Amino acid sequence: MTEEGSLKDELRDIKRILASKDDDKRRKGFKMPWKGKVSPARAAKGYVTVIKINENGFLDFKKEKIDEQTIMVDGIPRLASPDYVLHWKKNPVVILPSWSVKPFSPEDNQQKSLNDGSNTKGYKILMAKMKSETIKKGTEIAGWIKWVAGIGLVVIVGYVILTGFNKGG
Repeated sequence: MTEEGSLKDELRDIKRILASKDDDKRRKGFKMPWKGKVSPARAAKGYVTVIKINENGFLDFKKEKIDEQTIMVDGIPRLASPDYVLHWKKNPVVILPSWSVKPFSPEDNQQKSLNDGSNTKGYKILMAKMKSETIKKGTEIAGWIKWVAGIGLVVIVGYVILTGFNKGG
């Protein structure tokens, strides 16, 4: 009895330790670097966070002011119309490749993915249809098994009744 009690205690301790480790490993979300954050007051004055993608794949975060739908990054005027301004946690953001004058546009990217067939909208519809078909097949098989089991039970009960009463008496 003492071994079982101690094993139960040890299992409780292990569960408690595992639960505390899960709490310690909270997912850390992305935090905007301090030099890239734009306050609400500056955002109202036309400032945006510019995420510049360099040729080597590294990112630079800067605050720039939009002036006549353009921003000056590295001495080069870049487009900054409302189509290109994204929002992240109430913070206006422009994603700008360093090799292009035109920033990232979600509308252009969505249209391109529709044209080349890499959009996920079709996959979602297809997956929903596939799931509904598998559920229907499962219910049809389950109904068939119920009928076979019911008929088998009736045959067994009939056999026992016919043979059991004749031999038992």
